Amino acid sequence: MTTIDYSVWDHIEVSDDEDETHPNIDTPSLFRWRHQARVERMEAFMKKGEELEKSLTESRRKLAEAQRRVQELVSASTPEAKADLAKAQEEEKQLKKQERSWEKKMQEHRIEEKKMPWNVDTLSKEGFSKSVVNVKPEKEEETEEEKEEKHKTFVEKYEKQIKHFGMLRRWDDSQKYLSDNPHLVCEETANYLVIMCIDLEVEEKHALMEQVAHQTIVMQFILELSKSLKVDPRGCFRQFFAKIKTADQQYQDAFNDELESFKERVRGRAKIRIEKALKEYEEEERQKRLGPGGLDPVEVYETLPPEMQKCFDDKDIQMLQDAITKMDPTVSVCAV
Repeated sequence: MTTIDYSVWDHIEVSDDEDETHPNIDTPSLFRWRHQARVERMEAFMKKGEELEKSLTESRRKLAEAQRRVQELVSASTPEAKADLAKAQEEEKQLKKQERSWEKKMQEHRIEEKKMPWNVDTLSKEGFSKSVVNVKPEKEEETEEEKEEKHKTFVEKYEKQIKHFGMLRRWDDSQKYLSDNPHLVCEETANYLVIMCIDLEVEEKHALMEQVAHQTIVMQFILELSKSLKVDPRGCFRQFFAKIKTADQQYQDAFNDELESFKERVRGRAKIRIEKALKEYEEEERQKRLGPGGLDPVEVYETLPPEMQKCFDDKDIQMLQDAITKMDPTVSVCAV
């Protein structure tokens, strides 16, 4: 089983709107962990089906041989044949039971297959095999610098349109907007929507974050469908909307499951950002307080005996001098 690398989350940084560039975001990593797990489950399920089919075929082969053996012994008239007949008939009986057992398991597997929820991978199966799409030509892998520059240029040009798409709610509205602006159907849009989600969650605009998260998953499903079909995403987004608008409850549940998982990831990333910002702020404040020798007055105060803390709280110099006089000299020196 492939090990999924979650560390990519540690490198996602979200810039403010004023920043010159947005850092490159490996958006597929936000979704690939779930997609990979789903693919592995599907592969394991298919492998199980193949093994059941193989076992059933082998069982039927052995049964056919046993039945031929019984017929041969029945036709024979020798004492040895009659002695072996009972044994052969018992073997035939056991093989029939095995065949029924494998047939039952095979039937259960087929029923389970029909109950399996649809997902972005199954979208590329027979339901779309007859669609006319333009095959996406193979191209060289982009470097990280090229991806970052491409992202920056795209956002500078289409940021307003991406934000508009992120706020759409209805399937028909989303499809029409992408039909009018097909250039938005790309990784760069998905990247920016991820950034937008984390920014909104950090700003505690939770409802808006959930809205944009929905559109992020819409875009990601389209991109995954494109990869499955090996076509340009601009040539298959209509297929996604046709499927999602007519999908049964199982497919809708699969989409919602992806959405909820993504929102949890966004909340987790936003929490990390907030905690990091608070630590940086606390450290800045601490640096401002540092006195001679690099001592933090707050930290020094917390180490003082209660009677001396009261002197500082009351800002009473005389009380402080009296407290120092009454203290053990070694303790007072350490405290001061």
